[in-house]
Order: sequence, then C-alpha cells, then structure tokens
Amino acid sequence: MATTRTAAAHWEGSLMEGSGEVTLTSSNIGTYAVSWPSRAEKANGKTSPEELIAAAHSTCYSMALSHALAQAGTPPTTIDTTAEVTFQPGTGITGIALSVVGAVPGITAEDFEKAAQDAKENCPVSAALKAVPITLETSFSG
Repeated sequence: MATTRTAAAHWEGSLMEGSGEVTLTSSNIGTYAVSWPSRAEKANGKTSPEELIAAAHSTCYSMALSHALAQAGTPPTTIDTTAEVTFQPGTGITGIALSVVGAVPGITAEDFEKAAQDAKENCPVSAALKAVPITLETSFSG
C-alpha cells in the first residue's frame, strides 16, 4: 500500500528579504521558520530545504541499510548516519555526503562496506536524488 506524506510552506516577501515557514503536515510535529540567510549563510535557529533533505536522506539510508543487514541474517545493533547536503547559491545542491557508523555483530568490515554501498545506491531517497553526486564514508565495529 502506498503512503503519501505532506509538508506545506508559506512564504512572504521577496527571496532575499522575505521569510517563511514549513509545516510537517502529515505528522503534525511542527512548523519551522525558513529564510534565505538560513539557507545560504548560517542557520540561526531556522531550517532550510537542504536540512530537510539531509534529514530525509540520513533516515532513509539508515532504514535501508538496517533492512539489508537483517535480511542477510546479521541485524545491526546500531546504525548512525549523517547526511551533509551542500547548497551553492546560484548553482543549487552540489553534493550529498553520507557518513555511517555501524555496529553489526557477525560480519566483516568488508561485508559492512558492501552493504553500506548497496544501501547508498538503492535507498528510495538516494534514488530520488540521483542527479546529485552522493558520497559515502563508512566506519564499522563488529
């Protein structure tokens, strides 16, 4: 069964001087302020489209890797993923750097690396973002 999730954005004013907010409608967990400076300079307590993409990608990737490892008979103890989405004003999103630390009893570092690379290629958010270069750094403890 397919699911649909919804977020809504409201913006007032021009790009540079205006501001807005994004509401996570499906979950109803919050409304967050956004502005051009929070996107192109310092966050200053506000979010950005890139931070929201990073949240989605790190979560989706962790879920995909955890599932693949469990399907192989070696469920992880922990998977911790960070996603860094780089935004260059005037150009757009120029790259995503994933970094994962996994504790997975019963496999080798090489097996973890293989599963981690496969999850990078096949998690649904990675698939949706294929137009952007995605890198992966792994760290493993058995």
